[in-house]
Amino acid sequence: MDKKEFLKQRIDMIAKESFNLEQKEIAKKLIDSVDVNDLDAVWGFISQRVKTGFVFDEAPEINHNSVAYIKENKSLGINLSNHNATEHVLIIGENYDALKNLIAIYTDKQGKGLIDLIYIDPPYGTEKSKKEGNDYKEQVESKKFIYRDKYTRDGWLNMMNERLKLAKKLLTDNGVMFVSIDDNEQAYLKVLCDEVFGEDNFIGCHIRKTVTQRAMAQDYNTQHEYCLVYARNANMFNLCGDEKNLNKYKNPDNDPRGDWKPSDPTMKGSKNIFPIKNPYTNQLDYPPMGRGWLFTEEKLAQLISDGTIIFKEKKSKNQRGFIFKSFKNELRSQNSLLNSLDTCKNEFMNQVATKELNSIFGMSVFDYAKPVCFIKKLLSYNKNKDIKILDFFAGSGTTGQAVMELNEEDGGNRKFILVTNNENNIAKGVTWERLYRVIKGKGSKGEELDWSYSKEKKNLENNSLRVFDIVKEELNITEIEKSERIKNEAEENFKKLDPNYIQNNINIYNTLSSLTPYKSKSED
Repeated sequence: MDKKEFLKQRIDMIAKESFNLEQKEIAKKLIDSVDVNDLDAVWGFISQRVKTGFVFDEAPEINHNSVAYIKENKSLGINLSNHNATEHVLIIGENYDALKNLIAIYTDKQGKGLIDLIYIDPPYGTEKSKKEGNDYKEQVESKKFIYRDKYTRDGWLNMMNERLKLAKKLLTDNGVMFVSIDDNEQAYLKVLCDEVFGEDNFIGCHIRKTVTQRAMAQDYNTQHEYCLVYARNANMFNLCGDEKNLNKYKNPDNDPRGDWKPSDPTMKGSKNIFPIKNPYTNQLDYPPMGRGWLFTEEKLAQLISDGTIIFKEKKSKNQRGFIFKSFKNELRSQNSLLNSLDTCKNEFMNQVATKELNSIFGMSVFDYAKPVCFIKKLLSYNKNKDIKILDFFAGSGTTGQAVMELNEEDGGNRKFILVTNNENNIAKGVTWERLYRVIKGKGSKGEELDWSYSKEKKNLENNSLRVFDIVKEELNITEIEKSERIKNEAEENFKKLDPNYIQNNINIYNTLSSLTPYKSKSED
């Protein structure tokens, strides 16, 4: 294929939102008409029209003759008779349709979202699944669940774009979203998230150590992947790290300001450089090279007067001649900063998740699950113990187990909403079954487990699960009675999912309209 034909193929891949069919034909004619030496310049002119430097496949169209809504599947409910249990939710079906239902439920009348935290682990677009019986063009025949992740990059970005835009609407003003991803798509996903959430709302990128040595690694051993962190509004971002160790704060001199500890009185780059003389020893103290005092000379006298600076009566070798007090009640936070390397430890590696699933199921049922402790770490950054957590790529159900375990550890009342389709029986055979087993302490058919929550507590019995299916119905805009029946049934189920649901005057044709499936070229 020559360069002109290659570029014309690239023009065909540009989304219709950037170039309509007529514009594409004009662009192709332009490519045909120019000298081959000018192709790079002409392509640069054309490609500048493509937003963000990459293109999406054409988005699936909304089908206004079909609606999708949640309907409780009572046969899959777990522990619902225990009214003291913390109730969680599993939705089985296409996550795009599930997100549209959740927006109807978890946004207030002003359109503000009510979900506090979202974690997702989407398919990574590795295109490795064909050899495992999971080619997106072929019938799935894999014996265990694997992500249907054989997307073109443009298709993958379009799939993520549609869902991220809906997810953003669900977040509270101080809500946050975590997205796990690897090197295949990390850079592209970062650009996409910058567009959806805004660059200013990018918080950071956690590094998770995945393996000690990757199989078949030769020249380069990739040991990590990423977790992007975005806030709904960075100005209201309220996550923080672990609690600081405050044991060093004491009050040996009964200072009325309370407990204190000796602290470093210097700061890098400070221009407050002057000597401080100890009146007992006549020792002069200067800040180290490149640093200065936290205070000015004018402020020094006040700090000495109020006892924030205490001079030592005896000279200590290689130490300052004074103590600078840092008071516990003046701490801006009793928690440490978030650290992007908090999750770069062996305890968060893939093999930990593999062992966890093997202990629950007695065999391998899911590839590349995340360890429970990894999700618990992310959840613990929000110090509110009564929050709503959403995972709409639920996979093996790790997020659900992590929420229940964290509640058990700190007495929290966090509630999760998991969404997954039932491709390869993933929802019922893995996600639901895992939640059943960790809640009940046995398999749904009475199987014994190697897994237990702890030596003292076998299972997480103080939890229950309500399950909903996504139901699709054909609906024409002229079918008024059918529309009213579907609307009433949908809202009845909304109240089951969230008893605090406030009835809105929803237009189900728009609010719950489902996706039109992608058409293959043979169907066009």
